[in-house]
Amino acid sequence: MAKRILWVDDEIELLKSHVMFLRDKGYDVQTATNGTDAVNLVKEGRFDIMLLDESMPGRGGLETLVEIKESDPVLPIVMITKNEEERLMDNAIGMKIHDYLLKPVSPLQIYSACKRILDAPKIQENRLSPDYIREFNEINSLVQEGTWDAWLRVHRRLCAWDREFDQFRNTGLESTHDDQRLNCAHHFGIFVEQNYRDWVASTQRPPMSLDVFPRFIAPHLLKGEKICFILIDCVRLDQWLSIEDFLSEQFEVQWDFYCSILPTATPYSRNSIFSGLFPDEIARRYPDKWLERVNEDSSKNKYESFFMGEQLKKLKLDESKMRYLKVHTANEAGDARKRVQAFMGSPFVSLVFNFVDILTHGRNQSDILQQLLPNESAFRSLMRSWFSHSVLREILADLARAKVKVVLTTDHGSILGRKAALVYGRRDTSTNLRYKFGDNLKTDEKQAIITRKPAEFRLPTESGTKNYVFAKEYFYFVYPTNFRDYEKAYEGSFQHGGVSLEEMILPCLTLTPR
Repeated sequence: MAKRILWVDDEIELLKSHVMFLRDKGYDVQTATNGTDAVNLVKEGRFDIMLLDESMPGRGGLETLVEIKESDPVLPIVMITKNEEERLMDNAIGMKIHDYLLKPVSPLQIYSACKRILDAPKIQENRLSPDYIREFNEINSLVQEGTWDAWLRVHRRLCAWDREFDQFRNTGLESTHDDQRLNCAHHFGIFVEQNYRDWVASTQRPPMSLDVFPRFIAPHLLKGEKICFILIDCVRLDQWLSIEDFLSEQFEVQWDFYCSILPTATPYSRNSIFSGLFPDEIARRYPDKWLERVNEDSSKNKYESFFMGEQLKKLKLDESKMRYLKVHTANEAGDARKRVQAFMGSPFVSLVFNFVDILTHGRNQSDILQQLLPNESAFRSLMRSWFSHSVLREILADLARAKVKVVLTTDHGSILGRKAALVYGRRDTSTNLRYKFGDNLKTDEKQAIITRKPAEFRLPTESGTKNYVFAKEYFYFVYPTNFRDYEKAYEGSFQHGGVSLEEMILPCLTLTPR
């Protein structure tokens, strides 16, 4: 069916050649010579786009635009005018027109504007298949390269394609993309298993959790810059990309990346960020503050402010001037903005937002949240919606106005569990689904990394029989007792703690106010 164009111009008779050109291109073009007729035509029938002259006798273009928007708020409108005054252009753009053309216009200009607005989505979708096939092969080549930089590029490209498929549904490529993700997950697990021991034993490694402060924060503090460090718990790269445009409104955004330590879980990765230490070092130096076996996860990170103060001391900076704030609840979020404004004079402020992690865990226990968040695409959408209305966005706007530089990151990501992996252990084994620690744990080595010597992974060792297991790919651990029941209960749940691109490759953004 031909796309319908309504062209409104009091001199439409002089534009017959333009109208014929559009009709020859397959468009159904209807014309009107005044605003009143245009409003009536829109009320009577549906059009795909309107070309609207700004300078018409009687009811002018802007007045007509207001009434058209009342009748059809989503109708794309191209304003055409002889007037080059910037104020008029601002008014028209402020009323959400789609394009603005200055007379005289050629038939090709009009056609180009219509095609860009009407056909761009279809053209982009048609380009999707050849572009994806090319990228598919390039990603496979990067996987074979098998370096940290190559895996970083793989993950960024996969996440970019996730967002493309969010925009263009039912392309027929989704299954191929999912297969490639599974293949990448398999090879990334092998890559980590082959390299992780060397990374934690050397400074010649990718940036890791303990390197976040010295690498991305300390250099600014040592130059005397004010820094606000904000950590949002449990955010994946694809979710960060969904809010990138919000961040760039008021900041220049520099993207850096680091690798989460194992386990990719808050008690380990976030304590490592705030302390600048591996877990075994934390346990050795601060045994009263290493709470691995405490049941409640929330209490395992209650010394973050202390740990960050210790890092500041190493730089010979005054830790007493640091301000720290953790936000768990809606009430705390409401109070956070006022407190951050009060902290503006401090040289270093740390904020922790737990909303995404709480939502991730809450989804697993709520039928309503599972319906709202059936998959990763829905989670990306909700992340964008939450951030757009969040106190955090308001805080960032305040910081931008105050010209405070921001370092923004997360402690780990998450995966959607797809398949259960059997694990065998004693009753006192930890309860996590993507990693476990205990005595003499056993599981399939194809589905998990088994650390029989925790010290090789820089993890605490209290006994010779303690070991850790980390699920690879999209597996989650289930005990053999009532296996089918637990397999069904946790299938499709968001989890973290294991080995995957989503959990381990994390952005660290430096936001410089514009």
